Amino acid sequence: MGQGDEARVDALIAQVIAREGNYSDHPADRGGATRFGITEAVARADGYAGPMRRLPLARAEAIYRQRYWAAPGLDRVAARAPRLAEELFDTGVNMGPNVASAFLQRALNALNRGARDYPDLAVDGRIGAATLAALDAFLRHRGAAGEVVLLKAIEALQGERYLALAEHRPANEAFLYGWLADRLS
Repeated sequence: MGQGDEARVDALIAQVIAREGNYSDHPADRGGATRFGITEAVARADGYAGPMRRLPLARAEAIYRQRYWAAPGLDRVAARAPRLAEELFDTGVNMGPNVASAFLQRALNALNRGARDYPDLAVDGRIGAATLAALDAFLRHRGAAGEVVLLKAIEALQGERYLALAEHRPANEAFLYGWLADRLS
């Protein structure tokens, strides 16, 4: 990753942290206590054993960089479609990297013109060689406008999931407005 790419990822992480805030323990949030948007479960999985109120900012940034950018392979997506990678990062932070990756795979499958442009993908939530090859083929066939269309498709899937979460668990209505408002920024 080049310095410009690192700066872009740093900026994405800073935006998420600014949006998520310092510490929260909302009674309706199934994620429980969070600091900088990092849930206690994620912090513990990363090896942090201290109180969530004291999770260091540098630790949160490292978790975002590793778990939500590097591990899902968003650097490889960014090399092809930077805005798409940014949206997948944001979606992964909110819904999990596998969900974000599955959204990409579903959108690519629905946009491959009946598998004429490239074969359908297994929707496994992992960005591997097949997903990247499909993305390359999609962008080759659809050009620069293709990235915008993929962004819209992923945002539509994300919005539908947020609405379903609120419909299936009324306590989530406390968060729905903020979830949707974040999509506008």
